[in-house]
Amino acid sequence: MAESRHDKVARQIAKRQKATYNRGQGPDVKNFQRVIEVERGNTVADAARQLAGYKKPVYVAGTDAQTTKKALHYYKNTTIGVMNSRGQILKRSTRGPKK
Repeated sequence: MAESRHDKVARQIAKRQKATYNRGQGPDVKNFQRVIEVERGNTVADAARQLAGYKKPVYVAGTDAQTTKKALHYYKNTTIGVMNSRGQILKRSTRGPKK
């Protein structure tokens, strides 16, 4: 069975962030610093629900450039940050402790 684009992006981001990939319920990638939800174009709005309740910085990562652009627009005035499919932060999360 071929790995989906979502799974591939989530695994790559988890590896770069030195985090774990959760394929089940809840956010896709978590480590001690941040929580990341990987989304496809039609599910960008669902990320806020998955990230609700986390006190540390939270991010949405798009699986492609178009999804990332959609996420940047959707989460523009929120505490949720946005990453591209490579895990590069494009909009910082304002949630969590300030350093």
